[in-house]
Amino acid sequence: SGIPPVREVEFNIELIPGSESISKAPYRMAPIELKELKDQLQELLERGFIRPSVSPWGAPVLFVKKKDGRMRLCIDYRELNKITIRNRYPLPRIDDLFD
Repeated sequence: SGIPPVREVEFNIELIPGSESISKAPYRMAPIELKELKDQLQELLERGFIRPSVSPWGAPVLFVKKKDGRMRLCIDYRELNKITIRNRYPLPRIDDLFD
């Protein structure tokens, strides 16, 4: 039906206790960017990568131009990152992996 399959591992983002939901206003976009946004969201919806949401959480989107001139859709999660509890999984040093 387009909804992603159930995964064996469920993921969640741990937030600082007492944090309120964040919903930032969208950034202004030129008409060509709005059309690109509509087209990309429609494609992601049709491919089942996204689905409609009524979440109280929201982050603005923006486009970054690729080297070939196409537009990459990006999401600005900086405000969410501010209230996210960082995971503490130290990465091993690369030289220790080869010993």
